[in-house]
Amino acid sequence: MCAAALEEYCGSTFWNDSYLNREDPDLPVCFEQTVLVWIPLGFLWLCAPRHLVSLCRKTQVRTKHLSKHYICKQLVVCLLFLTAIAALAVTLGEDYGSNKVSPVKNPGVLYANPVLYAVTWILLLLCQEGVRRREGSVDSATLFLFWFFLVLCDIFPFQTLLREALRLGEISDVPRFCLFYISFGLELIALFLSAVADIPPEAKELVKKNPEAGAAFLSRITFNWFSSMVVKGYKRPLVQGDMWELNDTESTADINQRFQYFMQSELAAARVRFQNKLKKKQEKSRDKAQEEAFQNGLGKGVSQDVLMMEEKGKKGDEKKKKTDKKKEENNHPNSWLISTIYKTFKGILFESAFFKLLQDLLAFVSPQLLKLMVSFTQDTSRYTWEGYLYAVLLLVVAILQSLFLQQYFQRCFVLGMKVRTAITAAVYKKALVVSNDTRKESTVGETVNLMSADAQRFNDVTNFIHLLWSCPLQIVLSIVFLWFELGPSVLAGLAVMVLMGPINGVLASKARKIQIENMKFKDKRLKIMNEILNGIKILKLYAWETSFQAQVEGIRGQELVVMRKFAYLTSVSTFIFSCAPALVSLATFAVFVGVSPNNILTAEKAFTSISLFNILRFPLAMLPMLIAAIVQTTVSRKRLEKFLGGEDLDSDIVQHDLSFNSAISICDGSFAWEREAKPLLKNVSLDIKPGRLVAVVGAVGSGKSSLMSALLGEMYSTKGFINIQGSMAFVPQQAWIQNSTLRDNVLFGSSHEERRFQRVIEACALAPDLELLPGGDLTEIGEKGINLSGGQKQRVSLARAAYSQADIYLLDDPLSAVDSHVGKHLFDEVIGPNGLLKDKTRILVTHGVGFLPYVDEIIVLVDGVVSEVGSYNSLRASRGAFSEFLDTYAKEQSNQTRSDSDGYQDAADVELIPEREDTLPDSPLEDTVSFTLKREDSIRRSQRNGSVRLRKKSSIRKSDNVSDVKKGQRLIENETMETGTVKLSVYSQYLRAMGWGYTVMVFLVYFTQNVAFIGQNLWLSDWTNDAVDYYNMTYPSWKRDTRVGVFGVLGVAQGVFVFIGTLLLANASIDASRILHSRLLNNILRVPMIFFDTTPIGRVVNRFAKDIFTVDEAIPQSFRSWLLCLLGVLGTLFVICLATPFFTIIIIPLTVIYYFVQRFYVATSRQLRRLDSVSRSPIFSHFSETVSGLSVIRAYGHQERFLKHNETTIDENLKSLYPWIVSNRWLAIRLEFLGNLVVFFAALLAVIARNTLDSGLVGLSISYALNVTQTLNWLVRMSSELETNIVAVERVSEYAELENEAKWVTDTRPPDKWPESGRLQFDNYKVRYRPGLDLVLHGITCDIDSTEKIGIVGRTGAGKSSLTNCLFRIIEAAEGRILIDNVDVSTIGLHDLRSRLTIIPQDPVLFSGTLRMNLDPFDKFSDEEIWRVLELSHLKEYVVGLQEGLQHEVAEGGENLSVGQRQLLCLARALLRKSRILILDEATAAVDLETDDLIQNTIRKEFSHCTVLTIAHRLHSIMDSSRVMVLDAGKIVEFDSPSNLLQQKGHFYAMAKDAGITREETTVL
Repeated sequence: MCAAALEEYCGSTFWNDSYLNREDPDLPVCFEQTVLVWIPLGFLWLCAPRHLVSLCRKTQVRTKHLSKHYICKQLVVCLLFLTAIAALAVTLGEDYGSNKVSPVKNPGVLYANPVLYAVTWILLLLCQEGVRRREGSVDSATLFLFWFFLVLCDIFPFQTLLREALRLGEISDVPRFCLFYISFGLELIALFLSAVADIPPEAKELVKKNPEAGAAFLSRITFNWFSSMVVKGYKRPLVQGDMWELNDTESTADINQRFQYFMQSELAAARVRFQNKLKKKQEKSRDKAQEEAFQNGLGKGVSQDVLMMEEKGKKGDEKKKKTDKKKEENNHPNSWLISTIYKTFKGILFESAFFKLLQDLLAFVSPQLLKLMVSFTQDTSRYTWEGYLYAVLLLVVAILQSLFLQQYFQRCFVLGMKVRTAITAAVYKKALVVSNDTRKESTVGETVNLMSADAQRFNDVTNFIHLLWSCPLQIVLSIVFLWFELGPSVLAGLAVMVLMGPINGVLASKARKIQIENMKFKDKRLKIMNEILNGIKILKLYAWETSFQAQVEGIRGQELVVMRKFAYLTSVSTFIFSCAPALVSLATFAVFVGVSPNNILTAEKAFTSISLFNILRFPLAMLPMLIAAIVQTTVSRKRLEKFLGGEDLDSDIVQHDLSFNSAISICDGSFAWEREAKPLLKNVSLDIKPGRLVAVVGAVGSGKSSLMSALLGEMYSTKGFINIQGSMAFVPQQAWIQNSTLRDNVLFGSSHEERRFQRVIEACALAPDLELLPGGDLTEIGEKGINLSGGQKQRVSLARAAYSQADIYLLDDPLSAVDSHVGKHLFDEVIGPNGLLKDKTRILVTHGVGFLPYVDEIIVLVDGVVSEVGSYNSLRASRGAFSEFLDTYAKEQSNQTRSDSDGYQDAADVELIPEREDTLPDSPLEDTVSFTLKREDSIRRSQRNGSVRLRKKSSIRKSDNVSDVKKGQRLIENETMETGTVKLSVYSQYLRAMGWGYTVMVFLVYFTQNVAFIGQNLWLSDWTNDAVDYYNMTYPSWKRDTRVGVFGVLGVAQGVFVFIGTLLLANASIDASRILHSRLLNNILRVPMIFFDTTPIGRVVNRFAKDIFTVDEAIPQSFRSWLLCLLGVLGTLFVICLATPFFTIIIIPLTVIYYFVQRFYVATSRQLRRLDSVSRSPIFSHFSETVSGLSVIRAYGHQERFLKHNETTIDENLKSLYPWIVSNRWLAIRLEFLGNLVVFFAALLAVIARNTLDSGLVGLSISYALNVTQTLNWLVRMSSELETNIVAVERVSEYAELENEAKWVTDTRPPDKWPESGRLQFDNYKVRYRPGLDLVLHGITCDIDSTEKIGIVGRTGAGKSSLTNCLFRIIEAAEGRILIDNVDVSTIGLHDLRSRLTIIPQDPVLFSGTLRMNLDPFDKFSDEEIWRVLELSHLKEYVVGLQEGLQHEVAEGGENLSVGQRQLLCLARALLRKSRILILDEATAAVDLETDDLIQNTIRKEFSHCTVLTIAHRLHSIMDSSRVMVLDAGKIVEFDSPSNLLQQKGHFYAMAKDAGITREETTVL
């Protein structure tokens, strides 16, 4: 019916099969004029509305100039419009013209088509204008496809007309013939034009920075826009500067904003659910308790009350145990994270799902084509063109499949990246507002882990999330198609697959348990590593490395045991998987052949089934992996939900009510650190008027710092409230310094005003320091302020506050870490009544009694209660706690006041002429190192223009080449990044660690497995030929049994070999992990101190975290996959060549192309991976820096700025991650095209040689070829992944081969009792930090007798700390020697030396672990001895008061003890060691006067028989020394008893005068 109408419309036959049943087939003209015209035009009409919409939008029309490109496009369409009109004119002319030839009118189609075309071209003109107006568009995919379809459909009439003309020898219809070819030419031009991007001039700049924005459709689908990066990466290693800008949608700010928006609503809903659940639970338990009590009470007739009590007691205990366990699992709102992620990214999710669906459906077309192909080769009577058609179709389907697959992957990986970014940003944001409870629950290490490991888990899962529905879909489709092939016997194969399911489930849950355990050990190991690296100096000074090394090795041992379990589990599941396809096909074929003798296995059946089974293999292998990954992610999800859903800091603890007339008022407030804990500060009431200076004093642990925290709103208020008016600035007790320039540290985000900046610098006594710092105020400061001395850090911290122009200043003991004269200067110039801040409200926690007379008000704290408030004089008069506090120090006090009158005038003069060497930072390694350290090369680089001779000449600030200086003075080396190919030695290093025996065996076993696989398939192809041999005969059963038997044996053999291989590999790789880690650990503990001062800790931790993780888990995995892929590819090529020997010729060019693509790609990809891991570290270091400075950031209210900074840091990382994702797609699409060519040629050659081939081999070679695409892709992916991962081995071994310090124990060992007398001799001792630097100590010669007490003084930077570092050989002598009891210290081992000396270091470092471990890590001493020591160091009462006593857990870095208590613990350590030489390094800085007194007395009493060297800031503490050594610029300038020195009126006298000590006083001492 329909055909008849069409035939009338065309005036010729619409369809006739005879057209195709011949050697040279063709399509009927009518078909060409209708269907082939309607297809492209229909497509355009469907897509047009989208383009027209942008025309209708009332946008201000971009009057951007019309590009030549655009004009050409419109011109071509106009010409086409003219051809359509012309065609219409021809028809009209023929029908209605004056010279009509024939009475028959032209058919309708000749009117309709030109009109259709004319309308379409007008529509197209509008569409192209619409595209031009669309924001940011450079071309249109739909228009390109329209032209493409049009040209494609026009090819058929093109050849029809030509063949017709050639056959007749003349052209029958000249005008239409010409018009057709003219319009065909124009269409080709239009196709070309639509394939080229038309970039508007305003976008040119953007496209330079981000070529993706200017990529045309073809370039987008083949990722060709990325080629420029690949070429660049091949020519030279890429650097961060080569990275392109991100698209807006990929930027962190954008992602984070969307994520936060959805997260708030989801989290709120989850909180409501959680509250309801809690209510229900409480009600239940209440009812239960009442019921039970009621029954019991009546039953026994005992007094009800007693019973209630007992019951409750018993029940309470049991319940507590139970609920504690439960509580851990979910005491936080849960299951909101996934829905948030879904809502944020649903757009990209659906897009990728669409592509995946198309690709899945196409995957099933190939086996059907294969089936047609095989039947074609069997039947020689068919026309050859059919074969060619199938070959071309195979190619087309494969190409489409590749394009869809790559688009799908691209979107999935970008999605993964975005999810990771969103989570990282969310964790950071949360960390800024998190409450103390939540913060206590996880250490810095664990929070960083949330950012790295857990976010990465989410990333990995989202990459493959669509497999959740795609795998089942593929399985169902495969089974349907298999049913058509083999009927019900498929069920046998299916049964085998279904059985695999539960086995996998069991394995997966086991694996999950192991994984959780593994994470626990990992966290634990990293926590200890973090502490070791933070306290490495202490470990070296105390010679404790071996104890901590043993601790880490112990945990690592447990971790490896768990890993081995995990590896065995994986090998079992691998075995099951590699057996699966073989068993499945075995079961299916066996049942198929065995069910009835009529079922004969033909080639088309067998190979179509096999290629379907191959499709099945992927979803079956992926599902369990996916499930395992999802399981791991649920662990991460819980951790993230717990952290992100935790409580925020209560922002309304501190109110800002303007009606109060005082700056700070606290009304009857009690404050605790945790919500449930008992308050530390009790019933505090304060009222501080604006502009006053208030001092807070009290003993150690009386709650001074807690009061500060309460004012900052960091504590929970259990009652009362705080009101504060105005902005705040905070100087913490331990200065928090950022890793950036000194100027940035002071400005802290404010704008830079030179005059104000200079004033602050002068006031904070930083001017002399800037003179000495190599880059002035642009010197880069290392992590945690590593290249500044304690005093300098504190002054920078104070300068930051002073610069911030806040209204209220909270100063938590800023004067403790500085010398007395500097302290006085700071008080005068900044804090005191005449200082910079004189009009502001200041609260100063202090131990310096000297400042108290000058403050407006004093608050005295005793055990968390305010005992007195008042002015200095009124408090002295009232004879309360304060006057006792003063009386203890009456002497010091009286003389302070006495010398104050003159002291204060002098002070000014002293300050104006700072010592030349003032503040050459003093603690050596920590400081001067910075100057030149490790930077010579970069200084050299910045000096090419020879303009940096700064040190002595002009003041740095005026120099024009500040930027140069900036480059030259980086302290922290940029992380070295290996470039170029990974050297073979790295691989061999890893293989060596695995053991050569293992390596060879693994290779052989895998090889055998591959042979079995090929053998099995060849056997199958031989089996299918039986169908031809036994045609119309009964199939002998013995033959059937051998066929099935051999097939099965070969299948199982594969599985067994894979199992053995995997087991061997697991053992080998765990050996390798063990060896590499212990090498790394062993070496890092033996590296000289200078390394740690110039290397950020994060970088070293990264080696222990990320790189060791890679060695543990990623490398074995990728090594195995790589081996299997390589063998797979070789096997495939072998089989194809076996079937069609001609294929060998094609292999050669393919291999060459393949090699080049791979080399290009690997160079770029590897470098991108390295950039990625290098740019990832700053994210974590910035994060841990933020966490450690939280209170400061919150006090200044700078959360927003830090969030912004975090966003840019993550963006920098994404800039190298995104190109890496694209580089994979770039490669994959090229390789897949290669693979598709392999399929095409295998098919083509089979068609050409179809007369000589048996159908079995054709099936075999094509089904193999179909598989090769994926394997090729995997091979390159695996090679590059292996190369990328092996970089971890390179990085680990880089740190495992660093130069060591001297041996710990040498052959010359000192006597057991050494040093017996404790006599010290320096003999012309000179030292420099590194060869090529200036000397720090210039020939020190002195002789210190046994049991002498020596005080060492000198301005900052005079070399005081360097002296102690030399004693411990932290730095080695340049010349001269040190003798202790006549033993030259440089001849003995470091441990022998360091374990016989004792130091009480400047900053007390504690490690997390028990108190006992902190005192005695080697368990050398008995508990009695330890208690005795604690008593001597006045900690006994405190420790007895703790629940666990000596087993009390110290938090990370000793956070849960006050600074004073930590200092006392260090004293206890020293007392335990009982060595004859004791060094005190400014140990009294952080301690109030009472504790100071305790320590001094203990030292006098307990160390009377020892030689004591004291490096002092407070001269009082050394006035009773036997001699005082005054150092200046690394030389001894005075060395005599204090009284003699005071008479000499030299350096010492000047210092004493500053500190207010005069001669009368020494007589008292």
